Amino acid sequence: MKWKEERIIDAPIEVVWTLFEEENAQRIMPKVVENRWLEKKPGTLGSTYEQTYQEGKRKETYVVEIIEFENTDDRKHKRIQFRLAGAFEMNLLFTLERLNEKQTKFIYAGSNTGINFVGRAMLKLGNKKAGDKVVTDFLDRVEQEATADYTVSSN
Repeated sequence: MKWKEERIIDAPIEVVWTLFEEENAQRIMPKVVENRWLEKKPGTLGSTYEQTYQEGKRKETYVVEIIEFENTDDRKHKRIQFRLAGAFEMNLLFTLERLNEKQTKFIYAGSNTGINFVGRAMLKLGNKKAGDKVVTDFLDRVEQEATADYTVSSN
């Protein structure tokens, strides 16, 4: 499963970018219950952290690696990779581009690949509509949090 979606957010790039700091993950990914740095490298690239995700009563902990990282005035980009439940390889890309002082283009792309029989079977049986809804819900949450932060900071 692969996706790439874009959204224009009415908030400055720096406001949106703070949501992608590991310490703020729960604001845009409510099922993430904990992030704990394992190795934080200068410049962030190659850093790793342990992330715990909770779905109902089930908790899953995995190691996330920051594969790509860019932080300039006009473009912010982070790509993370992790294995989920021993069945899926997840690649998530978050890119922000400054459109002007008050607007940011947010590009969310990624892939979810089955790494064993169970993972491949689950993805084949999965509902594309449900997967699309997860992506749309994430875009909505980022937009809501960023515009709320910008409204508070500009008052």
